[in-house]
Amino acid sequence: MNPWLVLAMPVAAALVGLVVCRDAALSRAVAVCGGALTLLAGVFGWVAVTVAYAQPGPGLDAGGLEIPLDLVGDPTRWALVTVVALVALAVQVHAAWYLADDDRYGTFAATVSLFTAAMLLVVVSGDLLLTVVGWEVMGWCSYLLIGHWSRRPRARRAAHKAFIVTRVADIGFVLGVVGLAAGAGSTRLADVVSAWARPTECIDGQVALGASLGEALTTCGAPDARARAVLLTLLVIGVLGKSAQVPFQDWLADAMEGPTPASALIHAATMVAAGTVVLASVFPLLSVSQTPRWVLGLSVSVTMLLAAVLAFAQSDLKRLLAWSTVSQVGVMLSALAAAPPEAGPGAGLFHLFSHALFKALLFLAIGWAGIVAGGTAATALRGSAAAAPLLRVSFVVGLVSLAGVPLVVGGVSKEHVLAVAWEGAVEGGPGVVVLLSLLATAAVTAAYCTRAYLIVTAHARPGPERSRIPATVSVALGTLSALTVVGGLVLVLTDAFPVDAASLLWVVLTVLLVAVGVVAALRGGLDRDPAEVLARRLVPHADRGLGADALYHRLVADPVVRLARVVAFLDTEVVDAYARSTAVATRVAGWAGTRAHRGERPASAVGLVVGAVVVLGVTGVLLWS
Repeated sequence: MNPWLVLAMPVAAALVGLVVCRDAALSRAVAVCGGALTLLAGVFGWVAVTVAYAQPGPGLDAGGLEIPLDLVGDPTRWALVTVVALVALAVQVHAAWYLADDDRYGTFAATVSLFTAAMLLVVVSGDLLLTVVGWEVMGWCSYLLIGHWSRRPRARRAAHKAFIVTRVADIGFVLGVVGLAAGAGSTRLADVVSAWARPTECIDGQVALGASLGEALTTCGAPDARARAVLLTLLVIGVLGKSAQVPFQDWLADAMEGPTPASALIHAATMVAAGTVVLASVFPLLSVSQTPRWVLGLSVSVTMLLAAVLAFAQSDLKRLLAWSTVSQVGVMLSALAAAPPEAGPGAGLFHLFSHALFKALLFLAIGWAGIVAGGTAATALRGSAAAAPLLRVSFVVGLVSLAGVPLVVGGVSKEHVLAVAWEGAVEGGPGVVVLLSLLATAAVTAAYCTRAYLIVTAHARPGPERSRIPATVSVALGTLSALTVVGGLVLVLTDAFPVDAASLLWVVLTVLLVAVGVVAALRGGLDRDPAEVLARRLVPHADRGLGADALYHRLVADPVVRLARVVAFLDTEVVDAYARSTAVATRVAGWAGTRAHRGERPASAVGLVVGAVVVLGVTGVLLWS
């Protein structure tokens, strides 16, 4: 299967969708059919491919820099293509019902198709330039999806915030990519990894004056370890921004202002998970460079535990899932930060795979429950799972998997992340910090999952007629539920995610941690919200993200605005003063000349003209200097 063909399907769906966006029926048909064809192509590619291969691209001539624009196919990438396409199709099916009365549904569906294509490009990219293209298109699409309900001020603000925060972090990402490509003399990913992984031994380490960027980053053809560390750290900073990790964590919770199907796509299988794919592609370099590993390890260790605590104390369950995503993406990235070189990135990528299944299921379920209850606040959603048996099953399966209960897909992937974190802790580096944070996060995750279950199942009540959903939406939720239960079999039936078998120790430890979290949440009783009992004072602060937004304003936004005002003052009152003085001098000379002419005093007129010429001359000299 040609990866270019898989990319062409969602791109074509996006283009055709924009053309027919005013016709809701045609838009639905194009979006759903495009998603279905993409999923079929992904499944076929996954089944058919047994070895890694490179699909040559058109290539570009950029002087001394080789830009082949290759795509890569292997079982791991095709597995990720399949799960991304599956989630995208489920989102399109759900959105066709959820946004049935939205006058801009056609534009939304086309944007989802383009977003899917961008994520798929990042997954199958074998070229750093293509990775940047997919990365940036996702950022633009996320801005459009988060701000889809742009008539609402809060949605507009959330979209602007997401765009600005991720764009600031993307400065580091782009600089890192440019430096890595320049040092390798190629944007081909395999060439970049090979060039920067060479030993750095050299007799003469000096770089000639006027050397190119690539020569400056290497010494006698071998990479400079310090330059490699700096460039990978810049790449990590870009990933932290896109993945909403500390200190960029606050934008993702505000992104809940977008429609729930958009949240499901962004949080489950695209954008925030894309950083895991990018760092996995350069894992051979990351695993031997301590500085970027420590930056990544410390950030995700703080993020996963902080976000789990904030999720427990949210007063809105949709925002609970948002903070849960921040925490779980930290879990994915922790596997890359802690895993030793020989372990590989398989555990992190497998958790990405499992997270896509259960998080998409939970977001689509809470979207349904929100329609039943008229909102997603915890107080509104009490007992909402009783609206339909499928809704209850979706919540139970999704929350059990999110909590990391063994045998379901989330439990299996989390056990493997713990295993590689232990291996990393044994070898040193950030592994010890990551492992301790993972253990604490596992217990807190089980606690907020228990809280969410108690809320949606408490005080069961019959659902109203609007709880009825189309058969296609039922099939989508049923499929995601089934795959969430049996998805762990992918490790047994395929070789998509090369990981070592998890020890029974990690299964037992996971059970104990889950039990600790469940017992802690149940201390509040079966008929009350555990957050009201255990974290009442934390709830209002958690809803504000512990004041991170205010901190952004104080440390970043306000200083930039003040600096902009100073620059504007200098521009208008200093720089423009020269231009205004010329105009004033001209007006004075004209007035003097007119008065002299009317007074018919030739001598005085000549004197005034000479004076005006002198003034203009002096002004010209000042401007010239």
